[in-house]
Amino acid sequence: MKSSKTETKKAKYTLLDEVDTHRKMDVDNLSIKLLFGVLLALFTALLIILPDIYLKNEIYYESRNIAKLYNEYSVLKEENRALKQKLERIKFKNQVLDTIF
Repeated sequence: MKSSKTETKKAKYTLLDEVDTHRKMDVDNLSIKLLFGVLLALFTALLIILPDIYLKNEIYYESRNIAKLYNEYSVLKEENRALKQKLERIKFKNQVLDTIF
């Protein structure tokens, strides 16, 4: 009985030693090469994404300005049409009054 207990204790300790050695080996997973690779990939992604975001924002604000200018243009065009009608009425009145007098 004692030998089986000592054997099981030895087996437990050997298993614990193996677990400890595997844990120590897993710590070295992050190497400098991998870290620089990840940082390079992140930097490259930022170089691609940030100009895209900037250009989309600029296009958005320019389109807002264009829409504002187009609205002003439409208002001025309508105002011009109304002024032309007024001018035509005044010309017509003037022609009618010239023929009467």
